[in-house]
Amino acid sequence: MKRKNAILLLLGAALCWSLGGVLIKWVDWNPMAIAGARSSIAAVVVWAAFPRMKFTWSAYQIAGALAYAATMITFVVATRMSTAANAVLLQYTAPAWVALFSAWFLKERVRRSDWATISIVLGGIVLFFMDRLTFSGFWGNLAAIASGFSFGWVFLLFRRQKELAPYGSLFLGNVLAGVICLPWMLQDVPDPKGVLGLVLLGVVQIGLAYILYSVASRHVRAIEAALILLLEPLLNPVWTFLAIGEVPGPWAMVGGAIILGVITFQAIFRQMSEGVSLPESG
Repeated sequence: MKRKNAILLLLGAALCWSLGGVLIKWVDWNPMAIAGARSSIAAVVVWAAFPRMKFTWSAYQIAGALAYAATMITFVVATRMSTAANAVLLQYTAPAWVALFSAWFLKERVRRSDWATISIVLGGIVLFFMDRLTFSGFWGNLAAIASGFSFGWVFLLFRRQKELAPYGSLFLGNVLAGVICLPWMLQDVPDPKGVLGLVLLGVVQIGLAYILYSVASRHVRAIEAALILLLEPLLNPVWTFLAIGEVPGPWAMVGGAIILGVITFQAIFRQMSEGVSLPESG
């Protein structure tokens, strides 16, 4: 595949992932039910795309599935309880958690720049709570931080599965999220608009996005993939604003700019020094 075509596929993946905020807001249903339905549909898409995925049932594959399921659920809860911008920007604190735990878990040396990144990201997180938050918004921000934490562990656990593509963890994680959220899915039925939104979330926002990423990421440099996928947290709040007029608070926007800026710098710096890429989004 030509590099230009691979970049176009990555742009498509980032675009698909960025639809998460507006589609989750669009579905009038319990957030746990939304998370379960989205992941259940995505599991079918992943299975259809990668029917020969391997299941080793190793501790790392199962733990990766657990972390992925946690990311899927907490992101939806955060998006419903806070603004879409807060949810996706706080989820992108994941590389800071990776830097924090990589020395212990991956036996990789933590640089001074990593500690600086962690400090700045934590400062950015504090700014999200300086806006006037509702009770729901406060807990939504906490769910978003939890999503970033579990997202970081997705990356760490996928790194421990170097010998295998992590399709098994992704599939199992989606199935697990569906099972966990099943009680909420059985309590009510969404309207036709909600059903359409759920199909788009499962097929396009998760399923198609991952297929595009998995095909394209093999044909571009890791830093190119990482930086292109950072379009997701930039576009996500844009679509939500255009669709429902949702605007994040000024302190959240400042905090988000700080987080994205330092994560972008970290991605460039680490790629130049050792070639590390970012994982897929939730």
